[in-house]
Amino acid sequence: MADEEQNENVEETTATPSGPAEAEAAAEAVEAEAPAGTEDDKTAAPAAASESPKEQRRQARAAKVAAAAGSRPSRTPEERQAERDVARKARAAARRVRRGKEREKAKATRAAAPGEATPPREHGEGRQKVRQGVVISDKADKTITVRIDTARQHRRYHKIVRSSTTLHAHDERNDAHVGDTVVVRESRPLSRLKRWRLVEVVERAR
Repeated sequence: MADEEQNENVEETTATPSGPAEAEAAAEAVEAEAPAGTEDDKTAAPAAASESPKEQRRQARAAKVAAAAGSRPSRTPEERQAERDVARKARAAARRVRRGKEREKAKATRAAAPGEATPPREHGEGRQKVRQGVVISDKADKTITVRIDTARQHRRYHKIVRSSTTLHAHDERNDAHVGDTVVVRESRPLSRLKRWRLVEVVERAR
């Protein structure tokens, strides 16, 4: 029994360091045997690797915004509106000053050259349009329907493009009939549709 107790005491003395110097040496040996990275680093590395580039960019933008917000004091909407009102009033005052100077300058130029003002132009009689066409209807009393044929060359394709338009003309004596070639002149509005008058019958229908 005495031998067994002595062996146990020997094992305890060899297993546990007796002094602080031996404890520090044992701790350094444990750190040397342990791997370089800690458990936190091991868990953080796969998490960072698993993040997509899009998520990394989003986090970078959020950090940038947070840094800018931290450097600039936050303002309430009322304060921002007040700043905008002040800037608007300053711009309005500058506009008033500039426009006043422009008015003074224009007034000075007008006073310097009073004779150069152009007189108002008088509106003349105007020139009435004249068209020649073929009568396509004379059913209405004192009214004929005239077809005006036009032909023009296309600007790009140089093809002759033909078109026609119809107009209503006043025939006081019911002189023109279907198929006649007539000349009509523009006039004042005579009815809801009539804006032309018959001038002459150029050629009778055969």
